[in-house]
Amino acid sequence: MPNTKKQSGVSVDLDELIQLQFQASRAKRGSKRKVMTLLSGGRLSGFRGRGMEFLETRHYQPGDDIRAIDWRVTARSNNKPHTKIFHEERERPVLVLLDQRAAMRFGSRVAFKSVQAARASALLAWSAMQNGDRVGGVVLNDDRYQDIRPAGGRRGILRLFQHMAQSTNDKATPPGGQNTTLASALLQLRRISHPGSFITIFSDFQDFDKEAQHHLGQLAQHTDVLGVFIYDSLEQQLPPPGLYAISDGKQQRWLNSADKRAREIYQNLFKQRYQALEQHFQQRGLRLTQLATHDDPATIL
Repeated sequence: MPNTKKQSGVSVDLDELIQLQFQASRAKRGSKRKVMTLLSGGRLSGFRGRGMEFLETRHYQPGDDIRAIDWRVTARSNNKPHTKIFHEERERPVLVLLDQRAAMRFGSRVAFKSVQAARASALLAWSAMQNGDRVGGVVLNDDRYQDIRPAGGRRGILRLFQHMAQSTNDKATPPGGQNTTLASALLQLRRISHPGSFITIFSDFQDFDKEAQHHLGQLAQHTDVLGVFIYDSLEQQLPPPGLYAISDGKQQRWLNSADKRAREIYQNLFKQRYQALEQHFQQRGLRLTQLATHDDPATIL
């Protein structure tokens, strides 16, 4: 029977992550429409890659497997290279990058961003296991990252969950004291992922700099990547007009949210940051979605 104990919005434990198996199963059964699944074990996937069923031919793009070049079509099109695209039918590794650094330890409604990301990651992992896929990933903390090589069955799931639960309970490093980056985690993903892997990045992308963009671009050439932008509503817009005391744990300041101009600037900065991130993903043929701390994490499925 599912565990009915009250969930914390500040951290998650191993038991909670295990119990999310039931929610993942219900979400799967409750889907009335055809699922263009992000995962691939045992059925056709909405993603494209080398597989068993031919889909179409298109112009060759950097990173395509040269073994899939359609020489007949290439010859008929003035030697402009074309490649065959297939539906993916086979099992493939599913990896998550779970950002649990200091900036993720924030939330004004329901849960911290770190907790929301952990729950969504767990639901995705359970769904992958139920599809017969191998599961692994990288858990990113302020002072280290843990890489978990993809493994099948509950063994792979539990190894990942142990690191996830520990990470949400670790003491966060104060701002400025971090020595890990999103770029370093993406580089590690490049090392442990194989062509055709499906990767989901759960982060607020606070340090999505040029180095991180480079590693994401390299991953995009050989894997399917989905970015999940985790945010809190207080980051999207200021609270109702009023005077608020704010602190970073060391110093206190006052925020006047009654200033209409300040409210507009605040909202525009958030919108611009997300749009820039979205554009970067789209330019590489990747997908990006949003998940707020007050959303149902099962929507990721």
